[in-house]
Amino acid sequence: MSKPHLSGDEVEEDSKDQDRLLPIANVARIMKKSLPENAKISKDAKEVVQGCVSEFITFITSEAGQRCQQENRKTVNGDDILFAMKALGFENYATVLQEYLNKYRDVSRLCWA
Repeated sequence: MSKPHLSGDEVEEDSKDQDRLLPIANVARIMKKSLPENAKISKDAKEVVQGCVSEFITFITSEAGQRCQQENRKTVNGDDILFAMKALGFENYATVLQEYLNKYRDVSRLCWA
């Protein structure tokens, strides 16, 4: 089946949509790690997850960015992301990611000490 012809504006819009999506190969690799070795993933399943995770990142980052703006800061940090996740109802994930962030910071201090 051939793709429909797109006008110049539609091509540009489609290109912008693709720019905001995580690379499909990365999404597929992460998905594959969660499945049995012989499992297969359809193209549409990969594309749906690609859109979902990209939208999730945009959602969380936007909330974190608003916090930075309110505090007159330009840099979004890990604490801002965790704050946003809690504010948006993702407390369960924020708890686990707080542990990860703490470990990351500990390792970073050791590497730069």
